[in-house]
Amino acid sequence: MSTPTTQIVRPAGAGHETLNVLLLCLLILAVAGSLVMWRGVSHEPEPVASHQLDARRDLSAAEQGIYADLRVTLDEIRLLRVEQQTLPTPQNLADEGFAPFAQDASSVSRGAHAWQMLAGTAYFGHSRAPAVAGSFVMRVSADDQAAPDIWLNRNSDLAAPADLSDSALSAAGWKQVVAQFDAGVTREHRH
Repeated sequence: MSTPTTQIVRPAGAGHETLNVLLLCLLILAVAGSLVMWRGVSHEPEPVASHQLDARRDLSAAEQGIYADLRVTLDEIRLLRVEQQTLPTPQNLADEGFAPFAQDASSVSRGAHAWQMLAGTAYFGHSRAPAVAGSFVMRVSADDQAAPDIWLNRNSDLAAPADLSDSALSAAGWKQVVAQFDAGVTREHRH
């Protein structure tokens, strides 16, 4: 018989495995970081003209809300114009509950605008609280596919504009509100 041999096997240390995992993580981070730096694109906002305001960057929260309401209500105004063969009055729109024409808690907190129709082609919302939100003019084009044509003026002593041309509005201190949809907004990157 042979004598039993005892062999002691020591467990492998976790140090080598931990080091390998950490090196692999660093390699993955380095590759990912270099790809982001290499493929990254700067999304600088497009500047707007001097007589314009960017709807996302240049308006207060209350003004953005009114602007969004006007854009949505414009579709309804166009439909009502087709049905009635004329633009609905601000009172008709308020009676139907269309924001921002309806006098509710939201409209009061956004400047409590008093709406009136101008020359049968535009709506003027005079702000009672210009520090919260300025006054708005929305011109309604005969073309139902035209982009919304909304102007803003933050002056406190303001009367309804008599001339609704671009040059007259701009000369009177009105700024056209434009919405730009670029890669910074849509998070879309096309090559």
